[in-house]
Amino acid sequence: MATGPRSRVPFKRRRDGKTNYRRRLALVKSGKNRVVIRKSLNNILIQIVSSTFEGDKTLTTAFSKELRDMGWNFHCGNTPAAYLTGYLCGKRAKKIADEFILDIGLQRSIKGGRNYAALKGFVDAGCNVNVDESIFPPENRVKGEDISSYYEGLDGSLKEKIFSNYLKNKTDPSKIPGMFEEIKTKIDKL
Repeated sequence: MATGPRSRVPFKRRRDGKTNYRRRLALVKSGKNRVVIRKSLNNILIQIVSSTFEGDKTLTTAFSKELRDMGWNFHCGNTPAAYLTGYLCGKRAKKIADEFILDIGLQRSIKGGRNYAALKGFVDAGCNVNVDESIFPPENRVKGEDISSYYEGLDGSLKEKIFSNYLKNKTDPSKIPGMFEEIKTKIDKL
């Protein structure tokens, strides 16, 4: 790192690789509420954030673990859980504003990924986000039909090896599409 009277030290969040300030400034200048989507291996977090001069204010939040209270007993980090979390947040956000802008931060943008599955759920809930719909995952991935058909196509030993956590929790991966529709109707009734 350069030292001296003319050297400029970047902000700490920039040095740590946590914030791209140029992209953030563009999002804040838009004047719209941001749909902030953050994912980990096991969870999805979606927040509606409003930027003000005093700082950011979180208006509403949806966390994939909330699906457990509704009866979702499958993994909370997969594509169907991301869609349902986005759908839940979208139902809550409809009461706040009508137009939003996507903020995925420094996460890699992957066509058909979990970020866009969550955004598809958000849009399907009736919220307006200016986005190209070709980036959304196909409907069979959103509903979990690909997981179900993959599970059913395996033999006994591979099922136990690949889906060991599901089987340990006494859940059947072939029932994901049915549970998906059930949870979606529960969210509609909220």
